[in-house]
Amino acid sequence: MEDSSSDTRAVSVRLAQEDRALCQQRDYMQHKLSIVVLGASGDLAKKKTYPSLFDLHKNKYIPAHVNIVGYARSSMSNEDFHGKIRSYLEEKGNSEEVNSFLSRCTYFSGQYDDESAFASLHETLTRLESSTQCSGSDCNRMFYFAIPPNVFIASARGIKSAAQSPTGWNRIIVEKPFGHDLNSALEMSGQLQAIWNEDQIYRIDHYLGKEMVQNLTIFRFGNTFLEPLLNNRYVQAVKITFKENFGTMGRGGYFDNYGIIRDIMQNHLMQVMTLVAMEPPVKVAGEGYPNFIRDSKVNVLRSIAPLSADDVVLGQYVADDKGNEGYLDDKTVPNGSITPTFAQAVLRVHTPRWEGVPFIMKAGKALDERKAEIRIQFKDAPASTFVFDGQTCPRNELVLRLQPSEAVYFKVNVKKPGLFTTLQQSELDLSYHTRYPDVYSPDAYTRLLLDTLRGSQATFVRSDELEASWRIFDPLLKQIESEKRKPLPYTYGSRGPPEADEMLERSGITRHGEYSWA
Repeated sequence: MEDSSSDTRAVSVRLAQEDRALCQQRDYMQHKLSIVVLGASGDLAKKKTYPSLFDLHKNKYIPAHVNIVGYARSSMSNEDFHGKIRSYLEEKGNSEEVNSFLSRCTYFSGQYDDESAFASLHETLTRLESSTQCSGSDCNRMFYFAIPPNVFIASARGIKSAAQSPTGWNRIIVEKPFGHDLNSALEMSGQLQAIWNEDQIYRIDHYLGKEMVQNLTIFRFGNTFLEPLLNNRYVQAVKITFKENFGTMGRGGYFDNYGIIRDIMQNHLMQVMTLVAMEPPVKVAGEGYPNFIRDSKVNVLRSIAPLSADDVVLGQYVADDKGNEGYLDDKTVPNGSITPTFAQAVLRVHTPRWEGVPFIMKAGKALDERKAEIRIQFKDAPASTFVFDGQTCPRNELVLRLQPSEAVYFKVNVKKPGLFTTLQQSELDLSYHTRYPDVYSPDAYTRLLLDTLRGSQATFVRSDELEASWRIFDPLLKQIESEKRKPLPYTYGSRGPPEADEMLERSGITRHGEYSWA
């Protein structure tokens, strides 16, 4: 009889084979495909975009005949460009695999606001596509904007007027930030939509590419026992947490322009929250499902009242006694900066399902651990103190761990092993690294690139989502910046300001100190 680990690995291999077979049938695999990476010489392209494309190429999720063209202002040869990105690729594959991928990569130098440069790019793409051998005749093109927002519109206009494919589809992927406030977001969206159709624009938020985030719709709506519990009758509070155990590490100058609310909460955590709180979409798979999901997300956002300073706790980390510097010790941070590195906010969803249930977002740098999770705490078991003769009955919690070590676990109360009726908290645990050890599970960027190729926009941000999210946070940001609210100090490596824990207590959240999930 085979052991369970062998069975698990066999399942993992089968799942990977099924995924690959499904991808091979996709339309984009049969036709000519050109992928253009704008900002190819920058850090984002080198560290994220090209390694993700390499991952797809190595695992045969993009066609072997793909043409990948890097576009940037720097002047360099193909060989020089290959040398710049090779080390990042070698972290994901061997030399033979890297060389095979690089043989499909070329480099093109041009300005982002120069239409003639995009016309020359079009000639280069046409030449590459004309020599491509495949069964399909269409020429599909994907343009990834790994560039600063101030050149988004010029590049979008240049591509539209001079570098589009005359056959097949054309799609652009736009990186955050999507504006600095509501007005700038509306301006950028308006300008972009004046050039490209919404169904061609893919606003990327990499949190929507995480395995556990993509699992939320299946987990919520595919399990009979769970969906009836997710409402104000049973749920005490929902907490969505992002924690980093390191500071800005000399890059505080960039961070200081945004702060933790713009950098994490207004986009990443709001996207997660909408998937937790939304009503069931018409479909979560099949024809038309991307817009059904995004319609449900927008409805949630529109039911949340704008935040004010009374709804948040703001913090900024200071040095500890172990040699870790405070935020203001970072030489790239302006003297006296009051930019928060920590924020905790209480949001209220005014729907019949969630009225009265606090949704708490917590995000911070230089905290006690690195993790991102969704924690749904249920209400006290009725009459538990009497039923269990005065014993404390901890609340049930459903936890979805987004990173690290993806997992779903349900904190439940059981009888402590032994001869006495003693309560003990344990868990029902699905840890992905043990249940699916060998399944191909790419990182978020890789998944989202693949979704773009497949034409699935469910995991991308629609313009009305963007506007609705900014309407929640814009008044708060204007208030704290106009009033020059000073963030509360917290020590590097701590849980954050003590006032944040006090906010949790006021929201009705309890912590059971004896429990530890391994």
